[in-house]
Amino acid sequence: MKQFWYAVSLMTCSLLTTHTASAETAPAPEALLQQMSAASQSLNYEIAFISITKQGIDSYRYRHVKSKGGTQLADLLLMDGPRREVVQRGKDISYFETGLQPFTLAGDHIVDSLPELAFSDINTLSRFYDFIAVGRARAADRSSEVIRVVSRDGTRFSYIIWIDEKDKLPLRVDLLDRDGETLEQFRVISITVDPEVDKAFTGLEKANLPPVLSIPDVDKAEFSWEPKWLPEGVKEVSRSKRNLPNMPVTIESRLYSDGLFSFSINVNPTNNVTAEQIVRQGRRTVQTEVRNGNEITVVGELPPSTAKRISDSILFSGQ
Repeated sequence: MKQFWYAVSLMTCSLLTTHTASAETAPAPEALLQQMSAASQSLNYEIAFISITKQGIDSYRYRHVKSKGGTQLADLLLMDGPRREVVQRGKDISYFETGLQPFTLAGDHIVDSLPELAFSDINTLSRFYDFIAVGRARAADRSSEVIRVVSRDGTRFSYIIWIDEKDKLPLRVDLLDRDGETLEQFRVISITVDPEVDKAFTGLEKANLPPVLSIPDVDKAEFSWEPKWLPEGVKEVSRSKRNLPNMPVTIESRLYSDGLFSFSINVNPTNNVTAEQIVRQGRRTVQTEVRNGNEITVVGELPPSTAKRISDSILFSGQ
């Protein structure tokens, strides 16, 4: 009997030691997210994935390589329906779609249907978001670490992300509202990490892409209004003043972002008197109200209650 309990004690100690060693060597959630961001922008890989939203399910193929010269090259192709393709070469993002004139915009990465979290500055986000280790799971037939990303002030949506244990690429990303309802899903179906993926981009570095879309100069005059409350970490990215085509209405806009979610506040004079309106479609909310002859519209990736709080906080000069 003594020998039996001695064996049990040895086995228990062994299990505890193994568990402790595993816990000590497992990367912290923030470190895993940083590795994911680095892998997404440095590896040569190809993934097939589906994007699930309230509007339906779309399937895509995404390829990414980093050339020998350090240039980011990427290609996103919609696999069903009319052909739609987005190509990245460095800071140029070119759009090709059946029936439309191709064009190019300036940008750091392709944003369409890909998880923004994979390209975000994790160090900056760590000041305003909590990264919580959920455990391990299986996705796309691969072992993964699961992490939840939640804003500390509770005013934004949250993410659950599955990160491939081997290559550190995102395998699944769920966007959740504050009630835990899934708004969108990014789900990888197949994945290939291989230096040979660069063969798919032969000639792209020297190819003639569509011209960069010119953006008209905007009036950056000071506005007579500003929000007195914003979610923690949100900063103004840009502002503009433009007239609507064929309409004598000037719209003043401010664009905001926290590095993960973005939204805009738009103000224009109006003679209409309408009731407050709020509409949410997936991740996007539109909050509109008329106050003292001004129409205030908050549009972007926000829960409805947050959009309303921002709108209610706007003060005009002289108020």
